[in-house]
Amino acid sequence: MLIVYDSLTGNVERFVKKIPSRSVKITNGLRVNEPFILVTYTIGFGGVPESTASFVEENYSYLQAVVSSGNKVWGSNFARAGDTISDQYLVPLLLKFELSGTNKDLEIFTREVAILDERTNSKMVEAK
Repeated sequence: MLIVYDSLTGNVERFVKKIPSRSVKITNGLRVNEPFILVTYTIGFGGVPESTASFVEENYSYLQAVVSSGNKVWGSNFARAGDTISDQYLVPLLLKFELSGTNKDLEIFTREVAILDERTNSKMVEAK
């Protein structure tokens, strides 16, 4: 499945580059015409970056799940952008990871994406 990501400091980009999947970085005006998983960072006190919010507003119909990065020093606001997007667009929050993630985070991500892919493929078969 396509991974679409937004990265400010490079942490999210470093995480995504470790994943053996097609990925594309959010740029102004990017349009996606296939199912994707969003990986984004969190700003301020748990906010969604404007670039991420604008992208999702234009492409939410293909959004399958969200993953977010943050810093645990923010306590309950850690990677909160993922919670916000998950709640707003009714998609699963697959993972929250700190900074550029760990090997364990990559394992969890890979497992969750495989489960999501299986569910998506089953729904497509049922629809036929």
